[in-house]
Amino acid sequence: MLNKKIKKLLIGTNNKGKLIEIKSLLPKHLKILSTLKFKLKSPRENGKTFQENSLIKSRYFSKKTKLICLADDSGLEIDILDKRPGIYSARWGGKQSNFNKAIKKVFRELDKKDKNWKKKKVVARFVCALSISYLDKKIACVVGKVEGRISKKSRGTNGFGYDPIFIPNKKKKTFGEMKPSQKYKIDHRYKAFKKIKKFL
Repeated sequence: MLNKKIKKLLIGTNNKGKLIEIKSLLPKHLKILSTLKFKLKSPRENGKTFQENSLIKSRYFSKKTKLICLADDSGLEIDILDKRPGIYSARWGGKQSNFNKAIKKVFRELDKKDKNWKKKKVVARFVCALSISYLDKKIACVVGKVEGRISKKSRGTNGFGYDPIFIPNKKKKTFGEMKPSQKYKIDHRYKAFKKIKKFL
């Protein structure tokens, strides 16, 4: 079953921003389906790493639909916050995953940690774990990362999540200020996709 080329792929996310970005990175021959179409709620993500949570999602959605599923778990790690929010990145936005709220929380936590953080380079990275599962079987699980720093304030309205406060290394703009086509060529998801492409 799995030695044949995958023709149909379910994307295991209910996040529309993430879905758009993942679609743009996938080979054109694939028929893409979304969990939004099946009205499936996301499973409880009780893994301890991005990889574990990604696999929880891809297995769960695959079993529910009997389709091969690709799922992503990603988040922001900030070194001086002991790599938080990390796997709790979406949860910092509350039940509705409101990222304006999450970004304010990041700034509050940084203030608590170091009142002068705005004068320093706050090292951070985006991490993306991608997995492909068919029912209970793991086909692949890879990780991509992009290193950077936290912006002193929220800048730009493109992208989603923490994009307006993340400046990748060697760049001056936040992901929120970049055109999607610029961001997609350098971000954590792109790096993970380069590794997972051979399975598609």
